[in-house]
Amino acid sequence: MQAYRITAGQGIGSLQRGALAARAPGPHEVRVRVKAVSLNFRDLMVARGGYLKPADAPVIPASDAAGEVVDVGAGVTRYRPGDRVMGAFFPDWIDGESDPVNTARVPGAASDGVLASEVIFSEHSLVAIPDSLSDEQAATLPCAAVTAWSALFVAGRAKAGQTALLLGTGGVSIWGLQLAKAAGLRAIITSSSNEKLARARELGADHVINYRDAPEWQDEVLRVTGGEGAHVVLEVGGEGTLERSVAAVRHGGAVGIIGGVSGFDSVPVSPLALIAGHKRLEGILVGSRKMLEDVTRLVDSAGIAPVIDRVYGFDEAPAAFERLASGRHFGKIVIRVDR
Repeated sequence: MQAYRITAGQGIGSLQRGALAARAPGPHEVRVRVKAVSLNFRDLMVARGGYLKPADAPVIPASDAAGEVVDVGAGVTRYRPGDRVMGAFFPDWIDGESDPVNTARVPGAASDGVLASEVIFSEHSLVAIPDSLSDEQAATLPCAAVTAWSALFVAGRAKAGQTALLLGTGGVSIWGLQLAKAAGLRAIITSSSNEKLARARELGADHVINYRDAPEWQDEVLRVTGGEGAHVVLEVGGEGTLERSVAAVRHGGAVGIIGGVSGFDSVPVSPLALIAGHKRLEGILVGSRKMLEDVTRLVDSAGIAPVIDRVYGFDEAPAAFERLASGRHFGKIVIRVDR
């Protein structure tokens, strides 16, 4: 089979394609011909050596894939050859609460991921792809859509009629916008690009804020919410944004800490601001297979079309990583592996 490998801490330039030996699926395992892979910011973190659980040796990168079952091992009952499937981000976290055991395996970081022509999955880590989604669209769900779902509706407990604040226009934030609107929430989104904000308006954003024009954007959030603030914030920045997110969330609201695009070296958050406002900071570690099933049902029933920035060919994988690193994307970046 063909696959890419990357060395943690060696950058995008260490991404190398080559032939690897394929293996047959073992008991309760499924062999999937990969059709499409989507990239996440954590893939850049792996390349740069800043991810939570890096591997010592080169690994196959990326965690999110959609494809077709081509072979099954002994005892498999959930899938059969020809089924279209996508893999959950954490192969061992099926349902319930996370713990150190069910989140120990992290494909594309501490262990091999999915940027390959074939991947072996546990049958219990797979979710069926509905007919409403193409392979490229389905590949965008396992990390970004589940993360947004978890932040909004699990940790954030958001309900129809409430307000969600999305920071930026990357994969998680755009998924957050689409899911929020499908669930009847009011959505506020920020960006430094008026062009991206116009596109967010087209997706249903109720209010947009250019943080270059309004650097104290938390004040604008408070203004458009009548001084109350948002019920839930999807915090993807860290340094320079977390303190403002806490100020922008309402009394009793939640700030879902999803990533640290701007870093966490200096993040001054006053405990008194949390105590006085009964506000919650929630660390969001993607989610379970059950959450992937839940968000897939909403996407299918609501007819949501995942926003894809650009689709690259398998030979163009390095360019896809570079596009992600540039920050110019709107939505998800996808690599087509097999047609």
